[in-house]
Amino acid sequence: MITRVSFRYNLAMEASLSRLESLLAKLEKDQGKVSVLTGAGISAESGIPTFRGPEGYWTVGSKEYRPEQMATVAMFSVDPWEVWSWYLYRRTVCRNADPNAGHHSVVRIEQILGDRFRLITQNVDGLHLRAGSTPERTFQIHGNLHFMRCASACSLQLRPLPEDLKDKGRNEPLSEQERASLACPECGGLSRPHVLWFDEFYDEHFFQADSAIRWATGSDLLLVVGTAGATTLPMQIGQIVSRNPEAVLIDVNPSPNPFQGLARNHPNGVVLEGNSGDILPRILALWEST
Repeated sequence: MITRVSFRYNLAMEASLSRLESLLAKLEKDQGKVSVLTGAGISAESGIPTFRGPEGYWTVGSKEYRPEQMATVAMFSVDPWEVWSWYLYRRTVCRNADPNAGHHSVVRIEQILGDRFRLITQNVDGLHLRAGSTPERTFQIHGNLHFMRCASACSLQLRPLPEDLKDKGRNEPLSEQERASLACPECGGLSRPHVLWFDEFYDEHFFQADSAIRWATGSDLLLVVGTAGATTLPMQIGQIVSRNPEAVLIDVNPSPNPFQGLARNHPNGVVLEGNSGDILPRILALWEST
C-alpha cells in the first residue's frame, strides 16, 4: 500500500510539474512579472520552529504566554525586557540556522528574472537575505528581528542590533549592559524589535505593505511557499492574483492551507504538496530550461 500511495503521489507531482513547465514557458515568452510569497514553512526546514508552534511559547514566572500575547505593543508596554528576552532568544535560534535549498532556489529565480521579480516574505529571520536575496527586491512585510527602532518613534531609522549582544538561552534574562545597548541612540529611550506585532497595522514605511500589494496586483505569477495564510496581507495578495484568470498561481506546502484552495480553483493553478527544499529546486530547474 505504501508503494502504491508513493507511486500515485509521484505521478501527480510529475503531472503538476509538467503542466507548470508549459505555464512558465508562456510566462517567459511574455516577460511576465513574478511574486514569490514565503512563510514560516520554508524556514522550518532550516530548523527554525514555526512561530505558533510549542517552541514559540514563553514562561514568565509561573505563567505561560502564547506568541500572540508576547508579540504585542500591550505586552511590550507592560514588560519590555521580557519581550526583548524572548526576541533575543528567537534571534539566537535564527542566527544559528542556515538558509536551505528553498532559500537558495528563490535567490537563483531572482537572478534569472531580475527586475521582473519580487520576494514578499512573512519571515522575520533574515534567512532570505543571508541566502542572497537582494533587499531592493524583497518586501519584509513582518519586519526583521535583526533590526531595532525607537519605541517612542523619535526617529524612523532602522538600526541593526548591536554586535555585542551575545546569543541568549531560553528564558535567560538580560544583563544591565545588554539593556543599555538596546537604548535608542537618538533619544536615549528604549528601542523595540523591528517586527509587526499582532496589535499593530501594516504600513508602507516599515513594512512596504502598499508596495507589496501593488506588485502583486501587476504580477503574472504568484508562487506561494510554506505559509498557512493566517495573516491578512498575504491572504489579500493571494486573493488579488486569484481573481486574474490569466495569472499563474502555485502553492508549495506539505499541509493544506487557504492558498492551496485558491490554486485548485484557479484555471492556471498548480498545487505541489511537499517540502520547499525538495520542490523549489525542481521549479528552478524548469525556469532554467525555459
